[in-house]
Amino acid sequence: MSGRRLLLLCYFFPPLGGGGVYRVLGFTRHLPRHGWSCTVVCAGEEDYWVKDDSLSVPPSTEVIRVSGGSAIRSWLKAGGASGGRRSGSTFGALRRLSDWWLLPDSYRGWSRRAARAALQRIERGDVSALWSSSPPESVHLAGREVAAKSRLPWVADFRDPWVPLAFRQPPTAWHRDRQQAMERSVVERADRVIAASRLHAESLRARLPEADAHRVLHVPNGFEPFATPPAAAGEGDASPFLVVFTGTMAQMPDIETLLEAVHDLLARHPEARRRLRVELLGAYESGYEDRSIALGLKGIVRFPGPRTHEETRALQHRADVLMLIKPTGPSFRTMVPGKLYEYLEARRPIVAVIEESDEATELLRRAGQSILPPRRREPLTDELERRYLAWRAEGRAADADYPWLSAHERGRLAERLATTLDELVGTSAA
Repeated sequence: MSGRRLLLLCYFFPPLGGGGVYRVLGFTRHLPRHGWSCTVVCAGEEDYWVKDDSLSVPPSTEVIRVSGGSAIRSWLKAGGASGGRRSGSTFGALRRLSDWWLLPDSYRGWSRRAARAALQRIERGDVSALWSSSPPESVHLAGREVAAKSRLPWVADFRDPWVPLAFRQPPTAWHRDRQQAMERSVVERADRVIAASRLHAESLRARLPEADAHRVLHVPNGFEPFATPPAAAGEGDASPFLVVFTGTMAQMPDIETLLEAVHDLLARHPEARRRLRVELLGAYESGYEDRSIALGLKGIVRFPGPRTHEETRALQHRADVLMLIKPTGPSFRTMVPGKLYEYLEARRPIVAVIEESDEATELLRRAGQSILPPRRREPLTDELERRYLAWRAEGRAADADYPWLSAHERGRLAERLATTLDELVGTSAA
């Protein structure tokens, strides 16, 4: 078993930052304990608009970087992406244009080069299995090609459903048919298909013959335990009532709902201007900051941009309210943000603005957290007011305790994945 090596195809890997990084990075940390060394074929160090130089790659992990090239960098520059801030209108227009001409997505050129790099590494020997993780979906087309040529067992990992179908409207019926055909070829040809969402896993099983449904597994995003909790200092009378959101703020109308609710809360309680602070940490589209200023929230609401993962986790632990906000619509109900597991691990109060049919509501209900309807500022204003008044009267709320949460630690999930890989390699060898 000690000689087994997994080749992971993914676009996002440190020093690139953002939510797409942590799942694959976590598995490279934990899989070697279960007999699997890791080689990662990923994007270049400048090929995304968010970076986190603090993320450490395990020394034992072999990393092969394939540059996205001038096309990716020109794309980011044209979209106004710099330092974790971009123009939503400009980037949206570019994305709609790419939906016409680039299938399945704008990373297709990179995926072809990544496939060549993966095959060259496999030719050197000692690779036992292949893993591809999306988004972007192009990475699975690279995985499909590498699996066909190398005949290695292949696992296709979906952190989200097929984005061009689930979250964006294909521009024509022809485009939809092409995207569906690409997705179908991945699901049908992969030896195992893993989905981070239970509902997505169920929908994928339903598309396969009954005899093949066992090939689809649900492995949630999970979390890494936070190793250095914040010190108790700073929690005295001078500390503000701290509302925190962490994550990428793009195509999320309810960020504006939050801003409007904060504006209304201040109208009800003017003294809260001295006591309330809202930290929106992460990459963001500039329109949200413009809206905040227009509402008179400068100095109360901050957009610090992306911070290191450790800084972000520390702020989650310090929060009086953690805001969970995500895009709405039928397609998004299968999306369980990775930050939800981090929020739960922080054990601080959560206010979620999501649809009731959303899969994330199951975890939130189990944790006894608040769930509010999207695009409605009044319920959110009322909830923030209730929590603010309780804080003013009683101080910081006590941390919650979820004994069941440990099952979602990424180390435990990696053990399950190692078992799956062992089975695949054993079957292939037989």
